Amino acid sequence: MIRKAALTAMSALLIATSTACSMLTPSTNTLENAAPIFVDIDTPSPAPTAASTPVPTGSAPETAPMATAPVVTAPVITDPVVSSTPEAAENTPEATAESAAPTTEASAAPEETISPAPMAAVEKIFRGKYTGTDKTYTGLEPLPLSDFNNPPMQNSENLSTKCIDHCTGTPKNGQVHDVVVSIQKEFEKRGADAVCYDNRTDEKVLYLTFDLGFENGYTNMILDTLKEKNVKTTFFCTLPEIKSNTAVMTRIINEGHILGNHSCTHPDFSSLTRNQMFREVKDFDDYLRTNYGYSSTYFRYPMGKHSIDSTYFLNRMGYTCVFWSVAWVDYNEPKGADVAYETIVGKLHPGAIILLHALSPDNAYALADIIDTARSMGYEFRMLTDLPH
Repeated sequence: MIRKAALTAMSALLIATSTACSMLTPSTNTLENAAPIFVDIDTPSPAPTAASTPVPTGSAPETAPMATAPVVTAPVITDPVVSSTPEAAENTPEATAESAAPTTEASAAPEETISPAPMAAVEKIFRGKYTGTDKTYTGLEPLPLSDFNNPPMQNSENLSTKCIDHCTGTPKNGQVHDVVVSIQKEFEKRGADAVCYDNRTDEKVLYLTFDLGFENGYTNMILDTLKEKNVKTTFFCTLPEIKSNTAVMTRIINEGHILGNHSCTHPDFSSLTRNQMFREVKDFDDYLRTNYGYSSTYFRYPMGKHSIDSTYFLNRMGYTCVFWSVAWVDYNEPKGADVAYETIVGKLHPGAIILLHALSPDNAYALADIIDTARSMGYEFRMLTDLPH
């Protein structure tokens, strides 16, 4: 009798184990007249419609975490605060091309006197403890939600809300373009926590970043190359992307890259109220903390459109606003990997922040050669966390 009961119990245990394993199978996604203008535009093609159903905040994800532990496991946890501001719509981002000449922040409001916004905290990356939990896609424990320092929702400082289009000029001969130098100086004059290139070093360093508005089938190839070449980078993603392509997002986080905030609905931030900006940033971060156990305080403006007020406000939330000094028109029809290679290599300069779009096959196929050539020229790839503050 005892032996029969033991065999029955073992059989039940094996069935339960098999069922649990099947549930843990992961699913599979300024000067005016400066030329040319490089604007961060996610491709005008619509995002794929076969996205998985979004996971409600606070519920367990439908896909399981990766079996391997992430590169960094030490948790940094913030205090939870529930916000009472209205929820923002979670629409797929749409981009519109802009051809107007850019304006420097100085020319947008030359007479404004602005108190420096608080500089970003030393800690920029936040991770829950890795326990292999099935509460998140990554196996990191969920992070408490943040109130982001309860920033003021009224523009009592009367800061300019005029739209500023970021531009880079055309860097040549290993030199950053003057327009970028002017933009960075203006950031520093205002005490803004914003960066378009590293002007505090004479070393040949590069910061590689990708904008990922939606998955176009090339991000895993890019991640394979980055892993092979031992390069860590930053992916700026939108809310629809982190909801629909959980396996890719998990890989980005667990392989030690930075996953940055690119907003929920990809709007022009200069056109938003502070309440709307808050929701665009916080709703993205809430989902990331709850479903990935991860957060970072790096933000990139959709299309590069911003204002003096928006940068001040995001700084008050604790975010560093990351622009760029090297980019190319890689979001339209493919032009070939050789064009991507020659364009990017020809624009490299010390301290460059490089913007590429992960949706581009040209970038995916040229990336290995770009990295190899840059290193042969004496350049070193660093992460945004290595930027001086």
